[in-house]
Amino acid sequence: MTPTEWCFVYPLMANGNVSSCLRERPESRPPLDWPIRKRIALGSARGLAYLHDHCDPKIIHRNVKAANIWLDEEFKAFVGDFGLAKLMDHKDTHVTTAVRGTIGHIAPEYLSTGKASEKTDVFGYGVMLLELITGQRAFDLARLANDDDVMLLDWVKGLLKEKKLETLVDADLQGNYIDEEVEQLIQVALLCTQVSPMERPKMSAVVRMLEGDGLAERWKEWQKDEMFRQEFNKTHNHNTDWIIADS
Repeated sequence: MTPTEWCFVYPLMANGNVSSCLRERPESRPPLDWPIRKRIALGSARGLAYLHDHCDPKIIHRNVKAANIWLDEEFKAFVGDFGLAKLMDHKDTHVTTAVRGTIGHIAPEYLSTGKASEKTDVFGYGVMLLELITGQRAFDLARLANDDDVMLLDWVKGLLKEKKLETLVDADLQGNYIDEEVEQLIQVALLCTQVSPMERPKMSAVVRMLEGDGLAERWKEWQKDEMFRQEFNKTHNHNTDWIIADS
């Protein structure tokens, strides 16, 4: 070890990672039940909040996904695989770097500008939540959405609005979940995956929401903004169509 090297020491991750538990488990092994999935959501959020707020310099993970959330013998969640991580001074808002990560988990602003920040981790976390809820990879979820001719997040919004949770929730759970808790996790996922990084919550706020503090208020605000965006887009598209038709 040199003064510039960091070493992460973990306990034995007896249960592998979330991805393997969701999609690669042997038939003899039971699926992750709903209470465990909730604990994983909260535990991984706390881990990312620690990296962002309590490390100096702060650590931006840059590759948050189900495969990089590790599970110990009691299914306690640990953020793992820091191969793409970047260190960042707390006074800085972002670090510019070559775009790396996993397709489907990369925040749009990072993909377009190469600017990584804690809000890019928040986006990846939101996608990871959808993996945790559905049991499917982000790529496969996007393909399902495309079958209905909509973008992934719009598809999720529509199913949530129509209360079609059974379409979203992992079939391995066999209906053994609480609808209200699923809705709350989906709401957090949608808040985390907003297009604008400024509108996404910090991971510390995500932790509080998962602990029952502030989600209802934040979701109500999001719904108002979403209605405004939809009306604006409808009006904008209408005006554009009128101009084209008139010409």
